[in-house]
Amino acid sequence: MKTTRLSSRPTRLSRPTRPLALLCALALATLAAACAPAAVKTPSIFGDHMVLQRDLPVPVWGTARPGEKVTVTFAGQTKTTTAGADGRWLVKLDKLAASKTPAELTITGDNTLRFADVLIGEVWLCSGQSNMEWTLQRAQNGAQEVAAAAHPHLRLFNVKKAWSDTPQENLTASWAPSSPASAPGFSAVGYFFGRELLAALDVPVGLINSSWGGTRIEPWTSPAGFSAVPALAELDARVQSALPGTPANKELTARTLAGYADWLAAARQSADAAGLIPEAPAFPPALRPLSRDNPTRQQQAPTVLYNAMIAPLVPYALRGAIWYQGEANVSEGMTYYEKLKALAASWRTEFDNPEMPLHIVQLAPYSYGGNTTNLPELWRAQERFAKEDKHSGMAVINDIGNIKNIHPVNKQTVGKRLSLLALGKTYGRAGVKSDSPAPAKIEFTADAAIITYANAERLSTRDGQAPDWFELGGKEGVFNQATAKITGKNTITVRAAGVTAPQAVRYAWSGIAEPNLRNEAGLQAGAFTHGELPAPPLPPELADAAPEATGYQLLYALDPLATRGHEVTYQTDNTKKLAGKKIKRLAYFLRTVSRQGETTWAFVAMDAFTDDLKKAGVPTKNSGARFQQTVNNLVVKSNAPGVKNGAYKQGNIEFWDCNYAQPNAARVPGASDSLFDIGDAMNTGASPGYGSMQIHNTAEKQTLIAYNKWNAGKDCDLGIGNQTGNPRATDWTFSSSGKTLRSAQLLVLAQVDE
Repeated sequence: MKTTRLSSRPTRLSRPTRPLALLCALALATLAAACAPAAVKTPSIFGDHMVLQRDLPVPVWGTARPGEKVTVTFAGQTKTTTAGADGRWLVKLDKLAASKTPAELTITGDNTLRFADVLIGEVWLCSGQSNMEWTLQRAQNGAQEVAAAAHPHLRLFNVKKAWSDTPQENLTASWAPSSPASAPGFSAVGYFFGRELLAALDVPVGLINSSWGGTRIEPWTSPAGFSAVPALAELDARVQSALPGTPANKELTARTLAGYADWLAAARQSADAAGLIPEAPAFPPALRPLSRDNPTRQQQAPTVLYNAMIAPLVPYALRGAIWYQGEANVSEGMTYYEKLKALAASWRTEFDNPEMPLHIVQLAPYSYGGNTTNLPELWRAQERFAKEDKHSGMAVINDIGNIKNIHPVNKQTVGKRLSLLALGKTYGRAGVKSDSPAPAKIEFTADAAIITYANAERLSTRDGQAPDWFELGGKEGVFNQATAKITGKNTITVRAAGVTAPQAVRYAWSGIAEPNLRNEAGLQAGAFTHGELPAPPLPPELADAAPEATGYQLLYALDPLATRGHEVTYQTDNTKKLAGKKIKRLAYFLRTVSRQGETTWAFVAMDAFTDDLKKAGVPTKNSGARFQQTVNNLVVKSNAPGVKNGAYKQGNIEFWDCNYAQPNAARVPGASDSLFDIGDAMNTGASPGYGSMQIHNTAEKQTLIAYNKWNAGKDCDLGIGNQTGNPRATDWTFSSSGKTLRSAQLLVLAQVDE
């Protein structure tokens, strides 16, 4: 889809060939026009068919000739002001009562603007990425919905995509009554939300759709939002340095200009003396426009969509906003909570509406390339925002997603649940159930977790089966699939075979979970996790590696045969427990069991090659781990035939997410240029690609542990020692050996300073 960057471009005129008298007349007309007073203008948010917000002061603004008197007349009110020296003017109409009767708003200065068919009611901003942008015609039963879209009191304002490094004063859009002609390309979620409000409130509803597929949350946030959230200080500093006029920008600009002035003086002096001119100082990256940080995806830069697609609407009177976004920030976990706070603070500041609600949609289940852990963490961030922000709510939609399609087409339910939040929380409608069931109290007994839910007078399941997707964990340190039973009107009892003295329980804690628990209003229960598990005991085979394995803590546990996708799903992830501690040593343990029941294992320890816990695990694209390097003080213990046990001064690791080739690019001693072995060449151009997680004993020319092609699940490459019988590789590349195994376990362990 073609997008537009806001700009001004002069019109090129062709050379005139008209008679002299006509040219003179034209010249006089042009001169007269140039001397005429500037016309009163307003941004495009004002127009025929618009809806003005009821029960709030209504700003009306625009530009005119400096000093020009401007009068705004509407609904029996007349407000007058004078344009400032910069030509800007603004008046505020007093609070207006809702009205379905079309009225005219006039603005008079040296000229007169007339806006017809103006209604008074509720105005909402609809924003986000592709699931908000998703059009009505592409929604479930789209053709029928479009055909039934004639709602004269529902008005639509569809903002054209644009980005800008600086705040703009206008944008491309116009108001239109909802109809089969105007509604097909409008946001489906926004339309269904507005349709529900129209029916429930019986007042006109105006919807402003300003959304862009694939965009992050940061571009929609103004600088004021980042400044309001201390956790985003680093991001705020970048924004403040690039934003013209801020103290940070002024100070850095002054230093930069002074540096260039000094350089220019020195360069001239050197040139006058026939000497060499010194190099000019480098331009400070902090002063570059934010869009330069990602020159191929400028629309992803902080503030640039706010500047072009929200700022021109400010300070139009709004009741609130609905927000469906997060897919582009899905790997950020609780950081997204901070960014939601920034977005809310941003819009509340800019629209001068401190109680402006921001009702959000909790993302639907989706596989995200096989990674099922990132989405629950984002759900937790979204839930925390909605819980802590007293003006906002969250629509849970884990029952209407499509784990194979990031764009579930049932937008009707999304709009309906958002409208319930507005009716219950924003409008205070009595009897409206808007919040999803959520745990109010969790108690652990000797063998069960008992969960009492809030926002539920009576729990049920949408399929009539027992509640699903519950897991329970105890002293064993792992979660086990559990059985759950509704044991009271709003109580669930959870048990799991083999789990005694449970310490943690979680629900729907997977990106592909489509659970069935709901309340009497048909609102789904959202995912949660509660409690903390102890670290699981290390496998008994590690006792054979003692004392070398003593003192290590479990960092990650993974079943290589159960994962699928370029991003792996850890059974255990203890990065939070070990965060902030200095890593001294890292160790890797791989155990495989053949279909015949033969167990092979290897334990390999080394000095830490990274202080980033995320990069110590499987080198997925999101981890950022790429290592083709020497590691020091290698210790090897294994029961695999042919593997040399002992202590070695050095070894080699090949950790990357991308493709690779046979040449010994790193010049690993003893490696081949024609085989996949202990020294290969990383190809960063294909990412994510085949993937390599290999540890080598270079002194013995042995591959110790190999885990490649993890996106293939059971068809991954998995091996201990050198691969035999493959003329192309000794390091298990192209072996698909996972399919020959009954089970496998990969552990990453760390020795840290306490």
